[in-house]
Amino acid sequence: MLRVFLTHTPEMREGYYPPRAEAALREVAEVVLHTGTTPLSGAALAEAASGCHCIVADRSTPGLPATFAAAPDLLAFLRVAVDISTIDVAAASAAGVLVTQATPGFTASVAELAIGMMVDLARGVSASSTAYHSGVLPAVRMGMQLEGKTLGLIGWGRIARRIAPIATAMGMRVVVHDPYAPVEGAESVTRDALLAASDVVMPLAVSTPETRHLMNAEAFARMRRGALLINLSRGELVDEAALEAALESGHLRGAAMDVGSAPDQRPNPRLAARPDVVATPHVGGLTPEAAEHQAMDTVRQVGLLARGEMPDGAVNAEAATRFAAWARAR
Repeated sequence: MLRVFLTHTPEMREGYYPPRAEAALREVAEVVLHTGTTPLSGAALAEAASGCHCIVADRSTPGLPATFAAAPDLLAFLRVAVDISTIDVAAASAAGVLVTQATPGFTASVAELAIGMMVDLARGVSASSTAYHSGVLPAVRMGMQLEGKTLGLIGWGRIARRIAPIATAMGMRVVVHDPYAPVEGAESVTRDALLAASDVVMPLAVSTPETRHLMNAEAFARMRRGALLINLSRGELVDEAALEAALESGHLRGAAMDVGSAPDQRPNPRLAARPDVVATPHVGGLTPEAAEHQAMDTVRQVGLLARGEMPDGAVNAEAATRFAAWARAR
């Protein structure tokens, strides 16, 4: 039987690897739990997972060269998420370790939060609530009606395709820019045209070196005065200093973020504390349905590995020499 190390701390398991998933994992493998309170990395992760064939890693646990080099029994490093940007796939491949990612189960969850943040910013819901909670009568301010406004989606992945029809049903015009994917069901425009036309901009591109600081000072300058920025994708997409400057000058009316440069991709506390910012601590995918989907997907993958089969979530199957040798020797 495969031996699996589950990296989630007890607190993380409560939200991201629920009991049903852990029980299912125990049906296909021997499971070793991380009992500490902080995420592991590098050689410390390898030591904790000593003797284990698989590491099932939460999003706070990176896959570093030091781990792969110090874990001779490790066959596979499975991420309980779609994003694998903190896994050094080249180092894993050089060591013969398989890397896998989970299928997305958070599309509806993140899309719903995006719509909620858009309404919140447009109508000042959080600002009013904060004032009331502080025992202060909130100022009465004019809100932004979203019907008739333009939503700009940068990226045409699953989340954007979920958000678009909701916004359309609200009476919004939806424009999309994605140079890599055909846009169907929405109006495809250039990046500059999107920035100039949109009352609300949502960067939903994947995080790559090319998309780092996609939303920078130049991009904010091209946006309409009084527009809103909402980021639920990755913190690296936004130049936070440039965003702060755009908010400080009043060029942007407000921003909402579920991600940022703080640990675990959480929003930057300095930005999150601003009265013109709505922030949540990287919880876009934190619903029971979304969390269980991705946890159960890793259970499925471990089950396939236990049978000597390559899971469809593999990202470096050809380099997984350790697993191939283990499967032949079964």
